[in-house]
Amino acid sequence: MDTVRVRAPELTGRAWLNTGGRDLALAGLRGKIVLLDFWTFCCVNCLHVLDELRPLERAYADVLVMLGVHSPKFLHEADPDALAAAVERYGVHHPVLDDPQLTTWKQYAVRAWPTLTVVDPEGYVVAQLSGEGHAHALHRLVADLVTTHEAKGTLHRGDGPYVPRPAAATELRFPGKVLALPGGTLLVSDSGHHSLVELAPDAGTVVRRIGSGARGLVDGDPGTARFNEPQGLLLLPEDVRAAVGYDVVVADTVNHALRGLRLQDGRVRTVAGSGRQWMQGSGTEDLSSPWDLAWVDDRVLVAMAGIHQLWTFEPRHATVDVHAGTTNEGLLDGARGDAWFAQTSGLAAAPDGTTWLVDSETSSLRRLRGGDVTTVVGTGLFEFGHVDGPAGTALLQHPLGVTVLPDGSVAVADTYNGAIRRYDPAAGTLTTLLTGLAEPSDALVVEDGLLVVESAAHRLTRLRLPEEALVVDGVAHRTRRPVTELAPGEIDLEVVFRAPPGQRLDERYGPATRLVVTATPPQLLRSGEGTGADLRRALVLDAHVGDGVLHVAAMAASCDDEGVAFPACHVHQQDWGVPIRLVEGAPSRLELFLAG
Repeated sequence: MDTVRVRAPELTGRAWLNTGGRDLALAGLRGKIVLLDFWTFCCVNCLHVLDELRPLERAYADVLVMLGVHSPKFLHEADPDALAAAVERYGVHHPVLDDPQLTTWKQYAVRAWPTLTVVDPEGYVVAQLSGEGHAHALHRLVADLVTTHEAKGTLHRGDGPYVPRPAAATELRFPGKVLALPGGTLLVSDSGHHSLVELAPDAGTVVRRIGSGARGLVDGDPGTARFNEPQGLLLLPEDVRAAVGYDVVVADTVNHALRGLRLQDGRVRTVAGSGRQWMQGSGTEDLSSPWDLAWVDDRVLVAMAGIHQLWTFEPRHATVDVHAGTTNEGLLDGARGDAWFAQTSGLAAAPDGTTWLVDSETSSLRRLRGGDVTTVVGTGLFEFGHVDGPAGTALLQHPLGVTVLPDGSVAVADTYNGAIRRYDPAAGTLTTLLTGLAEPSDALVVEDGLLVVESAAHRLTRLRLPEEALVVDGVAHRTRRPVTELAPGEIDLEVVFRAPPGQRLDERYGPATRLVVTATPPQLLRSGEGTGADLRRALVLDAHVGDGVLHVAAMAASCDDEGVAFPACHVHQQDWGVPIRLVEGAPSRLELFLAG
């Protein structure tokens, strides 16, 4: 039977970036292999894909055109200026379509961030892949398409449509976190310049720069060491510093590593992490986007944002362990080993033994105390806003930083609301202290107030705390992602996975696939929740509960076919949060694509 060929829909959005002001159309890219990357800049998994595809872009620069389709989750991400800043911040070196209404997203029937779609030189869709970890399969697919279309005469070599935007020269570029050093100076993770900067107490004068400014994982002195979008910074206790021979731990986010900095001479060394990204089946020698750090229980607590967990690092013995979380993304309280996190991006240890944390993807403020995780502010993956008041009704929007204030309350860098918020544990209320900030990502308590990292303004800003909080009635929002209508009652869920060409399922150590299904609220699922090996499952949805979100996490392992000289094995994984609405007469089947 002949395979039905599907013509790729045209690309529709508000504007194009990285094209020199020119609009692009698929029809004008005939003869090129086109790779569409559906992403949103809040999503750490999308950022992983940007990095893992850089070698593919370079290897096939004359035949492959990569196009980003930015389909926002949060309200702030629909701001064109915020998108332009993110394209620079994350080193996106290909054209990007601004798709604020998710028009092209819907045309391509996308259900998750990130999703990759491959269009052949004749304009037909040949593959769609959800999640990360597909670089190996894409290399093989692109190579096969080059061979096929060169033979047909339908492949055109030459430069693509990418036109870089000039970046402004500033001392800091998208700084992430700030740390007070013993001598009164400040250390800043200068993420956009892939380096660390020591500033004088005035927070503006550069004392020294540590790192060459080029992306990379290189140890050495300040001029030769390399970082890759570093974020969190932690000064170790004095006795630990003396024992290990370095002073500051750096969360080197895109290198998936922890680095040690010796302040005396600025020398950098890698203290944890292999430089490889952790995937299902990896050991603790691999990390995944460590974002922030705190000193808790005589160890370094690491916000492992890339896999929605908290890990620990013990500097004296250089050991790494999983501390909390399951790798499932969501908002689930309970014992630390069972709790779900969602891209934890800020940590702060309080004197009373509480660890405060912010989960950016659920716009939540949470606390870890006595082995239990409790959510204070936040309701789920798709609800956000700027609302003050009792913790149960207050809302944040993608916060990245948290700071314990002298009175025991907590300041939250409410990044996408451009605000500093204050949570009072005694009163159980959230208020707004300051607004009008440019993507605040961290704050440091100083003598006369707060020193705030305004990441999108490329500066540190010293601000006095107001004597009275602002009153923000605010607006609640829900992600504009399309809702999937399903029939109440029994539903057939299938995650479609086909091993990439030249590979087969890896069943050497047991089942090659895994499926985890839960729901928010939990009562939505009358049956079908839990973990199993089969990628197909019967669910029963309770009509009396109403709308909700299905959380589906799938994993599949594949290896190169027998006969390959040096076979490699790969893990494919994706989490979906599918907003659903129960409607009589709607479909009773939900199909999600892990690869296909």
